[in-house]
Amino acid sequence: MVDIQGTCDAGYGSVRDAFEKNFEMGDLGATCAVVVDGETVVDLWGGTADVAGDQIWERDTIVNVWSTTKTMAALCVLMLHDRGALDVDQPVADLWPEFAENGKEAVLVRHLLSHSAGLPGFDAPIEEDQLFDWDYVCARLASQAPWWTPGTKSGYHSMTQGWLLGEVLRRVDGRTMGTFFAEEVTGPIGADFHIGLADEHFSRVAELDTAGVEAPRMDDRPHSEMAERFEAHGRMGAEIGNTDRWRRAEFPAANGHGNARSVAEVHSVLACGGAARGTTLLSPETVERIFEVQTDDHDPILGGPIRYGLGFGLPSESMPISPNRRACFWGGWGGSLAVIDVEAGMSVAYMMNRMSSELRFDGRAGRILMAAHAARSAS
Repeated sequence: MVDIQGTCDAGYGSVRDAFEKNFEMGDLGATCAVVVDGETVVDLWGGTADVAGDQIWERDTIVNVWSTTKTMAALCVLMLHDRGALDVDQPVADLWPEFAENGKEAVLVRHLLSHSAGLPGFDAPIEEDQLFDWDYVCARLASQAPWWTPGTKSGYHSMTQGWLLGEVLRRVDGRTMGTFFAEEVTGPIGADFHIGLADEHFSRVAELDTAGVEAPRMDDRPHSEMAERFEAHGRMGAEIGNTDRWRRAEFPAANGHGNARSVAEVHSVLACGGAARGTTLLSPETVERIFEVQTDDHDPILGGPIRYGLGFGLPSESMPISPNRRACFWGGWGGSLAVIDVEAGMSVAYMMNRMSSELRFDGRAGRILMAAHAARSAS
């Protein structure tokens, strides 16, 4: 039986029960957290931080959360919008002139945030070493023509969104996304989340169990020309997540390292309308912009329907992440999930190291989320 550590306020015992159930169902190591009105009501962890089962998951264990990182990248860009340094409705080329090549003059910043810019992948082969060369990748993306008319539909920019948003931020602010995030977000909040990890933290990073996945795709995804084109170039396998090179680099779309506590703490500020835990990140007006529907259709890369807001996924019949309209989410390859519910004043996060074969969140995160909603409704 897995020893569950941490704290759980009265009334949220069902979340602990759901967390324990996950380990009964085969979870390896994991952490979950719930923050309500800026106060942490659930902070749990358990299991092992390595595949062999020799290293206990500790309170300060962190893990690569894959695309849950995108929530942090979107937050940084929204902060620049809130400060008037950019406008999400302005052309990207205003901020990054080279981006105007090949018919991208009308691509707006909000198209990058909503995966509707038409740049989900690369037109020609790109080597793994080149993917670690920020300037090279950004130049490649700036020179490409969009795969569809920008803004007319979305196609998940699983890796490219990080470079696109990160370069916009660098052109406006001068800092890299990882540095901006550390200085402007996690520093003031005191949250243990990193986009680009210093070597001093490597000893507490959980090993990813990648046995269940070989590539970030859904086995049941319908065949599509778009999906084939996306998969043709620039794929990195899950095992790269266990390498020092990956940890040190900045991939704002995919290599954030943290735990459920740190993710829920950062997101709690959004859940409280932009200000909480002694920190103001956004105005209430900018928080409300997150819920403006950008696209609501079948995503040919994900292989299913998705409703995109400004930087986040929104509730829908296919993604019933909340009974409330003003809620948003995103998750990471293998099973991590983060939900921000402004109407409930609640943020929920689940992170783990045993990766599921599902690209979208699986039953483990859903179990935690449903229990959190039930507890919040009863409080």
